[in-house]
Amino acid sequence: MSRAAEVLRLARAKGWMIATAESCTGGLVAAALTDVPGSSDVFDRGFLTYSYPAKVAMLGVRQDTLDAVGAVSEEVARQMAEGACEASDAVLSVAITGVAGPGASGSKPEGLVHFATTSPTGTVHSVKEFGPLGREAVRRASVDHALELLLDRLI
Repeated sequence: MSRAAEVLRLARAKGWMIATAESCTGGLVAAALTDVPGSSDVFDRGFLTYSYPAKVAMLGVRQDTLDAVGAVSEEVARQMAEGACEASDAVLSVAITGVAGPGASGSKPEGLVHFATTSPTGTVHSVKEFGPLGREAVRRASVDHALELLLDRLI
């Protein structure tokens, strides 16, 4: 069974709906979950919020946070995950914001990705430094990690 299918199976058993809030992965986590037949009874929606205005408008990320620390940060990842649950019927969400590459963004190197998950027990942050693997590899590694984080919250 794929990781995505296992996430859906466990969420179904708990009666939990899932939402995603994605930036650098461009909707790939939502795609992985919805590739599984029958996912519509557990997957509520995905938010693709690449720009600052989208993060603010769709997820309620605070503009002052974006201005102070930038999108690639623990604070923004947490606000994205929490906002995804608030703006949906989901009780479990995962948020991803990072630098997929190529290149770095100021002091934030290529491959730096912040994650957050929100569930009924609260919000948890995770950060990975995948390194300069290239855009596609960083995005794929981020999807794998996001699915693992969802599994951790469901077990």
